[in-house]
Amino acid sequence: MMRNSKQRRRASVDWSHLVQEEGGRLLGLALRVCGDRADAEDLVQETFLQAYRNWENFEGRSEVSTWLYTIASRICFRKRKRRAGQPETVESLETLLPSSEDTIPDVETLDPLDGVLREEIHDEVNRALADLPFKYRIPCLLKEIAGFSLAEIAQILALKEATVKTRVHRARLILRKALAEKLPRIPTSSDGHSRQICLDLLEAKQTALDRSLPFPLEDSELCARCRSVIITLGMTQEVLDELSHGELPEPLLRKILHSMKDGRN
Repeated sequence: MMRNSKQRRRASVDWSHLVQEEGGRLLGLALRVCGDRADAEDLVQETFLQAYRNWENFEGRSEVSTWLYTIASRICFRKRKRRAGQPETVESLETLLPSSEDTIPDVETLDPLDGVLREEIHDEVNRALADLPFKYRIPCLLKEIAGFSLAEIAQILALKEATVKTRVHRARLILRKALAEKLPRIPTSSDGHSRQICLDLLEAKQTALDRSLPFPLEDSELCARCRSVIITLGMTQEVLDELSHGELPEPLLRKILHSMKDGRN
């Protein structure tokens, strides 16, 4: 009777649709956790198989996708591998803030980016993302690749929302700095906003990104330094957005669905 009840509950879910709907984003996250295609595909397959086998434990208190990524995140923590030379800590917030730099990226000449520079920027952001310490990388991936809100990420990772916010914001600044270092630079002007105003504007930009909203101020209202920071943060976000548009390969889709069929309890 228990076996039949479990099977009925599983049968109520369109697993093929769920795998196709979430598989691409999940694979994109897994690739940037594992750094290896075969390991990433194994992680995706294990996530869906665990979800399938434990479907009776899903109580419906959250979205199915939130529960699915909770499973995936636990597997990620178990399987994570630290790359040789990868730092265990991140730079201080002070070093990530551009207020003390003598030059700034020349963002006025970067639209549109030429193909070579765009490729270099993508490679640099990907490298910096792979080098992020794990506790910063996972919240960043869940926000920027999987598209979850800070509150949902806090639920997935069993963290306070304020902790998630801090880690996502720090990760963005690290990625922005990596991107900015690939751009041509110009001397900064001394007639910009005060440091506190620049920090307030940076926080406003981060909050807008958190909520997927446009930045509330026009470029003309910003000093050159602030404009440079806001634009390069936006460019970093564009690179991350492109990473979230992956699809699940058909062979992997078939493999996952076949493993569910064979993995019935």
